[in-house]
Amino acid sequence: MDRKEFLTFKKPAAPTEFKKVERRTTTGLATYSGTFGKKEAMHLLRRTLFGVKVQDMKDFSAKTMAAAVDTLLNTTTAVPNEPLNYYGKTTADPNVPYGTTWVNSPIDFNFNFQRTMSLKAWWWEMSAKQPSTIMEKMVMFWHNLIPISAIDQVDPRMSYIYLKTLRQHAMGNFKTLVRALSIDPAMLVYLNGRYNTKRAPDENYARELFELFTLGKGPDSKYTEDDVKAAARVLTGWNINFLTTPPVATFNVNNHDTTNKQFSAFFNNAVITGRSSASAGTDELDDLLNMVFAQKEVAKFICRKLYKYFVYYDITADVETNVIAPLADHFRNNNYEIKPLLEKLLKSEHFFDPLNMACVIKDPTSHIAGFCRQLELAYPTDAESLYNITGYGRAFGQAVMQDILDPPSVSGWPAWHQSPQYLRSWISSDSLPKRNQFTDLMLFIGYKRGGYTFIADVFKVTKQFSNPGDADTLIDDAVAFLSPLELSTTQMATLRNNLLPGGIPAYNWTDEWTQANDPGHANHTTALASAKLKLQLLYKSIMNLSEYQLS
Repeated sequence: MDRKEFLTFKKPAAPTEFKKVERRTTTGLATYSGTFGKKEAMHLLRRTLFGVKVQDMKDFSAKTMAAAVDTLLNTTTAVPNEPLNYYGKTTADPNVPYGTTWVNSPIDFNFNFQRTMSLKAWWWEMSAKQPSTIMEKMVMFWHNLIPISAIDQVDPRMSYIYLKTLRQHAMGNFKTLVRALSIDPAMLVYLNGRYNTKRAPDENYARELFELFTLGKGPDSKYTEDDVKAAARVLTGWNINFLTTPPVATFNVNNHDTTNKQFSAFFNNAVITGRSSASAGTDELDDLLNMVFAQKEVAKFICRKLYKYFVYYDITADVETNVIAPLADHFRNNNYEIKPLLEKLLKSEHFFDPLNMACVIKDPTSHIAGFCRQLELAYPTDAESLYNITGYGRAFGQAVMQDILDPPSVSGWPAWHQSPQYLRSWISSDSLPKRNQFTDLMLFIGYKRGGYTFIADVFKVTKQFSNPGDADTLIDDAVAFLSPLELSTTQMATLRNNLLPGGIPAYNWTDEWTQANDPGHANHTTALASAKLKLQLLYKSIMNLSEYQLS
């Protein structure tokens, strides 16, 4: 989808009617050496953060490109808190006092739903409140690539453990992450690993390990059906101990296939030796992953996935040759470490190629949590109000097709894998009006819960611009802040009318802004109310443009 197609959006045609657009850049992985100013910094930030604050825009525009990327990649796995009991004022949880965490408490099936909703709201809150690093975007990337479904879990603590595992390895080693998730309790439930025994091998996880998590379905991924069956036999014997706090994966050698497992020529006819010791499960898992990760397709597969997530969904022949192939070599040479891979991609001339800017449609989390972060909405401190508000953000994401922790399938969300629509699937005649409704609501009315109003303070945000007392400079700054594309003369004139209705002189806004910022001025109260309304209308006008949906 090119920009013209998106900006003249109408109800989507049937998938078979989408036109394939050849985007045309032959740039590669050479380090970007061009100008790095506000435009380039905002491109980098929009792709790596859920929402860009004004201070982010200022700070990163003042850095070199290399320093900016290094800052974004300087992540931590720590979280400020754990998901809390927000429901205790109305429904007493006997094991978890109101306002405390449930992750180390015994399972209670009466509260599975509330705890799961608490977990989703907690994760959404971390996305909206993220520091200026790539961590939250990477957690979402891995969740989409190697997902579980919280609704399938018999114990919400396992969904929490899964998220902790993603966070722990998000910027670490890909192979280590795959190993951890292969015997993650939530994954053992989601893809039936706990039912995989020597008497009844279950191929579900083995198939997805090859097809969706490591090797992909490309023409060079020539593993066989027998390879899937052999891998399933390697993975027999795993189960979950639900009696521990929290639940943990266990291995029972009596349920494990101890015979040798033969693989095809694609895997160089490897044989994984069957074992019968207490460590047979982990030993054979390591052999399996060593065999899989020896294939070059693993690196190509993950590089394509990261490319579609951070750059663009269309991988042309030139991109495959100039970006994917050398990036995959770099990944393998760095022993499947994620951080060097991201550094290579994000510092490349290809990433900053103008043809790769403003061409990605925001996913719902980027749009909704991103709005809240960008406009610096303030959150309440009591657990009930906080979780009702962050839960509302999560629920609104679900309404526009992204229910975090419950993707539609093991393939993740269609926007990141389904040809030919890809990212266009985020936008429909149903979802686009809802997106606009969310931003309109948060600008003018807010979401009210427990006596707290969750609403954007556009006056506070605008005060951070370079010269908000000058109408034209303010509009320029607001557009650079909110839109990844320059707007037309007609569009800019329409925006100007929000601050200077009827074409009144520019000094009218300057006077009003001065009075609104001076509590001692006789006209302060009236000027403040008027200035806030005009700013709300200005932000609404920008956010209702198609350009605002892009990053």
